[in-house]
Amino acid sequence: MSAFTTRLSAVAEGVRIAVDSVRANKVRAGLTILGIAVGVFVVVAISAAIHGINQSVAKDFASTGPTTFFVTRYPISFENCDGSEGSCAWLRNPPLRANEIESLRRLASVEAVGERIDWSAKAKYRDRELPSTAVEGYSAEWTTISAPEVYPGRAFTAAEARTGARVAVITALMAERVFGDSDPLGKTILLNSVPFEVIGIYKDNASFLSGGDRPKAVVPIRAIVRYLGARESNQGLAVKPREGVAQSIVIDDVTAAIRGIRGLRPREESSFAIITQDKLLETYNSVFGMFFLVMIALSGVGLIVGGVGVVAIMMISVTERTREIGVRKALGATKATILWQFLVEAATLTGIGGAIGLFVGWLGAIAIRSFTPIEASIPPLAVVAALGASCVTGILFGMLPASRAARLDPVEALRYE
Repeated sequence: MSAFTTRLSAVAEGVRIAVDSVRANKVRAGLTILGIAVGVFVVVAISAAIHGINQSVAKDFASTGPTTFFVTRYPISFENCDGSEGSCAWLRNPPLRANEIESLRRLASVEAVGERIDWSAKAKYRDRELPSTAVEGYSAEWTTISAPEVYPGRAFTAAEARTGARVAVITALMAERVFGDSDPLGKTILLNSVPFEVIGIYKDNASFLSGGDRPKAVVPIRAIVRYLGARESNQGLAVKPREGVAQSIVIDDVTAAIRGIRGLRPREESSFAIITQDKLLETYNSVFGMFFLVMIALSGVGLIVGGVGVVAIMMISVTERTREIGVRKALGATKATILWQFLVEAATLTGIGGAIGLFVGWLGAIAIRSFTPIEASIPPLAVVAALGASCVTGILFGMLPASRAARLDPVEALRYE
């Protein structure tokens, strides 16, 4: 018999003995498998969620164009603001003014500058009411920068945006909840008791960053300030570079234009923030990277609990089969053969837990995808990592009882009662 056939037979025997151990010691084996399954489930579920979020974020960035960047009053900051003079100086940044925005639109390197304000309002149509609905105010460049799918109906025109016309483009979900089965186009909806004519319905690309599919209305930015009480000081800008112009050049032009209007000296800090998609991605990675590490640590606790169970059940298995080990050694089995058999048994035990955790994690990914805006999916690497981690746990924690079995003296083992 070849060495490969012998090793394969040992693997098969180890798997069979592990299954028999599960059957004979259901409680002990069940607790061991549960610990491993919980750890693997956490790894798989979190990996699926993170993978889905990454795809969602990439889709959001792609929808605005890879070179589009944002000009805001405040930067992205996690600084603790305690109210002292030197704390969070950016809180004293002035808002973006109309003359600054118009100067950016006149730059030769800029294709479009879109204004945006986020707000909320009570929406009502006849006897149907939504107490708090997201309302976004945009300038006419909305369709140039974001390219929304407006159908049926249309987006508001540049003239309507400039004059602050009371028109609204609503999401399909809002149309369903407010208007039911009736056609919303041409009808009047009340936003904070102010009438707005519905001129279009658009498909909201539900994603993690946008908060998912929800009732939402888009109105001209002048209308959201004039009629709904939104503060113009909260507006931000999306700047789309002209085709063929590098983003860095446009950022320099925008920075120079605003600093010039504000009369900032070369040594003075900019009183506004420019945020690129790379910066957003870096912030996202830092936040969710830490979250992912915490989840991995929690899953590690589950694997350790399962590993301790492996040690316990395998030590019992070694004790119960002491005479068997003595017989095998007397018949010529080497230490390596005994060690290999018990390691295969331990890896099989944890592998069963890993398979169960993987299956439950797959169900969790389906649930996340069904009930949240996250398109959760399990990357192949997560499957390999989950099963590999469970088997490695079995081998590492099974090494102690396997070594004990391999070191047994055959004479003493045969005398064991």
